[in-house]
This record gives sequence, structure tokens and C-alpha cells, in this order.
Amino acid sequence: MNNSFVKNLFVWFIIFASLMGAYQIISEGKKQYSDLKYSEFLNVVESGQVLQLEIKGNEITGEFLVPSGDGKPEYFKTYGPVGEDLLSKLASKKINFNFVSDQESGLIGFLVNWGPMIFLILIMVFFFRQIQAGGKGAMSFGKSKARMLNKEDNKKNFKDVAGIDESKEEVQEIVDFLKNPKKFTNLGGRIPKGILLVGSPGTGKTLLAKAIAGEAMVPFFIISGSDFVEMFVGVGASRVRDLFAQAKKNSPCIVFVDELDAVGRHRGAGLGGGHDEREQTLNQLLVEMDGFESTEGIIVMAATNRPDVLDPALLRPGRFDRQVVVPTPDVRGREAILKVHTRNTPLSEDVELKIVARSTPGFSGADIENLVNEAALKAARSDKKTLDMNDFEFAKDKVIMGTERRSMVISDHERKVTAYHEAGHALVAKLTPGTDPVHKVTIIPRGMALGLTQQLPTEDKYMLTRDYLLKSIAVLLSGRAAEEIIYNERTTGAGNDLERATEMARKMVTEWGMSEKVGPIRLAQKEGAVFLGKDMSSKTDYSEATSLEVDSEIKQIIVNQYDYAVNLLKENEQILHDLANLLLETETVNAKQLDELLGAEPSSEPPKDETSGGAPVTSENKDSKDWSGLNPDPTTALENIKKS
Repeated sequence: MNNSFVKNLFVWFIIFASLMGAYQIISEGKKQYSDLKYSEFLNVVESGQVLQLEIKGNEITGEFLVPSGDGKPEYFKTYGPVGEDLLSKLASKKINFNFVSDQESGLIGFLVNWGPMIFLILIMVFFFRQIQAGGKGAMSFGKSKARMLNKEDNKKNFKDVAGIDESKEEVQEIVDFLKNPKKFTNLGGRIPKGILLVGSPGTGKTLLAKAIAGEAMVPFFIISGSDFVEMFVGVGASRVRDLFAQAKKNSPCIVFVDELDAVGRHRGAGLGGGHDEREQTLNQLLVEMDGFESTEGIIVMAATNRPDVLDPALLRPGRFDRQVVVPTPDVRGREAILKVHTRNTPLSEDVELKIVARSTPGFSGADIENLVNEAALKAARSDKKTLDMNDFEFAKDKVIMGTERRSMVISDHERKVTAYHEAGHALVAKLTPGTDPVHKVTIIPRGMALGLTQQLPTEDKYMLTRDYLLKSIAVLLSGRAAEEIIYNERTTGAGNDLERATEMARKMVTEWGMSEKVGPIRLAQKEGAVFLGKDMSSKTDYSEATSLEVDSEIKQIIVNQYDYAVNLLKENEQILHDLANLLLETETVNAKQLDELLGAEPSSEPPKDETSGGAPVTSENKDSKDWSGLNPDPTTALENIKKS
């Protein structure tokens, strides 16, 4: 008998004793009857000492006229025949009496007398069943909520994981160790105790962990980081202990903690002090992973998209001593993922997954799965037997741009302004070499936008040049420029464009060192502690004079690129009118229609970025510099798509 069983048994004994005490108190409130012989009963009636009677067949109960010494009423009970003589005598003595049915009294009496005891017995049976249930009942607060997948339940393997070949190769030795551990131990090797899967949401971290367990044919425990912490003190630590106790019984096995940052954040800080329930849970996890007790055969895997907030003790050797990056797939990876998700999907002959993969840069595995699902739903609504390229195109637009809102009522004036706004985006992007190709222009409302210009890069970009960033800013500002040229007014439709252009220019000056005046210095604000909020503890490390220079440089970049967009659109105003009229007529213009409208594509160079104080340069000035610069942050297609 283990300690937990004894502890639970003692608790329920205390509860049972309390319930019995409560029953005793309730029972004391009931009437206490003293037994009388029938002859004594007749004498009492004759002497007039009876206040009232109740007759139930041969059972006679009553109350004495004179109470007991303490003033409480005194009751009696007797059995005997009830005839006319007795009833006449009761009437002559003016004693109140009434008759009760025998059937009613039997049922009610049984419930009154035995009901509480039956209720207590049922409660005790329930309590003991909870104890025998192994921690899955109402009082199992400290039991682990992890789900165990046996090798029969887990059908995932490496064939189900695509697009992250490097990550699969890095964890392959884990599978080899679980299958043949002596291969490593004979050479003095030690397999990593913990593997941390790091990557953006939807890249396949959980799927990779399941595939490892499926390949190794070992039990797989899965639990979320938030499942450890409850409102009760000590519950999280107890659940960690129980989780590893179960894992030891089923070793070799894999324990997978999803969203580790929910319980593994930095300790010893915060507004309310550092000793809280989450920290106790984290401390217990650290002890279980690399403490005094051996955890041989247990491999702990965890997934997070915030490795920067994890406690350093988690990342040291002996705990999570290996980090496996699960990246966003490239074009070949996206094609492989598409093949996995379309294995059981009938495709028409015109479907080319390579083209779909090239048109979806930046998509994660979850995005691609959603894309295939939306295409299948579109084909099903159209009563198709197979999926064609139109279905994939529809699904791609829906995932990237949102659902069409054709029912939205827009005035003719706003529709025309939107058409010129989007035409400005598309025309500047088309006439400026080096920008991302225009894929589609539409004035059909999607999501929160009244119209949209979609640009898709020809390849995945991991570094951005200064030239590319300046051109992107010009494209963002060209919608507002078109509105000002045609209608000589400014609307709120360019609000998102201005926000994104300003943010891009600010990063160029403060983070990427792309300003000649400010110099190659990082001036971005330091992020504060995550538990305090970025704004509460953030600070700047530069002077007010430098801040003024930064603002001036940002403004200069925005003004120069805006002037470039205005001059380029004025030079091609007739094409702007033609494109806007085409949008008003067809609502959507694709890349082929745009090329036909332009005919021979004119060439135009972007202006020089005279951020040192020179006059703004227009499109007439062809003497532009060869700008270069690198963006340390990889970009995704969804970030590069220009939305208005």
C-alpha cells in the first residue's frame, strides 16, 4: 500500500466521521418515543394525561399532556386494537386523534428512517471508487493530465513529416538510441536528455515529436505547459512528479511538453515576487530532468516559439542540451508538404504543385494544410470530383487576403477612389525595376481592406537590400499619391500603408544602419522584461539630439519615396486612368492583363535617397547610386505582400 493511498484513505475517514456526526445531530432532532403497554395506555387515557394521538393501523403514537422536567414534549408509542369503545372514550376525554394510511406510513417511514444512512453509504462507495480509480477522479488534482499514446495509437512516422529534412536528420539519432541504446553506451556516449524544438507556429514541431515516437515504437506522453499550473498551491509540482513517475514505469519513452514557455519562463523576477506556483512547477521540472534520481530511458522533448523567454537553467547541458530549429519551409519543402497533404486528394491533370509551392512563399506547414483544405471545400461546393488550379488559386487568395465581401455596399465615389488607389500601387510596382512582381490587383473588399494589390516574390528572401526597401516604401506610398493626383484629396484608406512604410523606414535608420547621416549604429530600443511588458521597462540609449536626427532621416526617406511615386504616376497618368477604368469594369486584374495594358514595359530608376539634406530627387534624375545593405531578419511572403 503506497503512501498516497493511505493519505487518501485517512482523508475520506475524516470526511465520513464528519458526515456521521452531522447525521447524529439531525437524528437528535427527531421525536423520541417511549414504549407503553396497551393497558398502561388505557390508564393514561382514562386519567386524561394524553394531549393528542395518531393511529396507524394497530400502531398508536401520542403526546403526553404534561411535558418532561426540562420542558420538552414527551411522546409514547403502543400497539393494540382500535375499537368503538376506545374511540368513544377518546371523544369523551376530548383528545384529538387522526388516522394515517398504512401504505403511506410504510414508505415514508422507511425513507425517513433509512434514507440518510443509505445516502452516506452511497457517498462512501463513491469515495472508495475514486481512490481505486488511480487518480482520475474528482480529488486527483495532483495527477498528471498527460495523454499516453502507445505504439498502436501513434501512427505517425517520418513519411508524414516533409519540408524540414535537416530537422529530421538531427533527431534521427534519437530514434536509433531508443531502438538500440547499447550502440551509444558501449562507446561511452550519452544521448541528450532533452530536445527543444524551436520554430514559428505551424511549422510542425508537434508533428515531428509524434513522428519520432512512431518511428521508435515507444510510448509517447504529451502534455501542454499550461496543464501543469492550477489555482491550488503545489499542484503543478505534484503533476510533474506524477508525469515522470508514469514515464519511468513505461520507459523507454518520450515525454513531450508543448508550449514550454507557459511554465518555463525566467524565475526570480516580476512585480509580485518570484516565489509563485509557476516557479515551483519549473523547479520540480528541473529536478526531474537532471536531479538525484536517474531518468534513463526517458527523453524529454518540448516545443516553443519563444526560446528567448526560457529560464537559462532549462537550456544547460543535462536538461535541454540540444535545440533543433524547425524552420519555415522553402520552395522545395512547400512542394513536399503539398504532396503529403494531397496524397488522398484527387487532383486534376492541370494541377502543378510546384507552381502552387512557388506562389506561397512564407507559408508554414499549417498554412499549406489549410490551403489544401480550403481548395477541397471549394471543389466540394462546386460539385467537382477533382481539385483543379482554380480551386488552389481561390484558396490561396482566401488564406492570404481574406474572404471576399461582395455584399458590402460601397458608393460610386469610394469605389472610384479605391480603383485609383490600387492602380497607383500596381503601376509603381510594375514600372519600378527590382520590386516584387504584381500578381493580382482587385477592388473587391477582402477582410478589412476595400481593395488590394498582391505582390509575390519570385524567390524566398532571407536578406533585404537598401534598394529593395526603398522601392517597397515607394510602392506602399503610391496609393496615396494616386489619390492626390486624381482627386486632390487625402483619405484614410492609406492609413495601413503609411504605418508600414514608416515602420520600415524607422528600422532602416535605427536597426539596420542604412542611414549615412546617422551611421551604421543600432539605435533601436531595448525590449524590456517580458513579465513587465515591453513598454514599462524599455529605454533608449541615445541623446535627444540623436533622436531628432533619426526623426529627420525617417521623414526624409518617406518624403523622397513619396515624391518619386507622385512623379512616376504623373508621367504615366493615362495608363493610371486606363488601369483604374479596367478595375472598375472587371474588379480584378491579373499580371497578364496588366502586361497587356502596359504593352512595352517602360524602364524607370528609383531616385537617390538624399537623406543628407539635398533636394528631393524625381524620376527624371537617372543618376542613382547602387544601394546595398542587408536585413538580418528573414522575411516571409505574407510580410512582403503589399496590402492597401
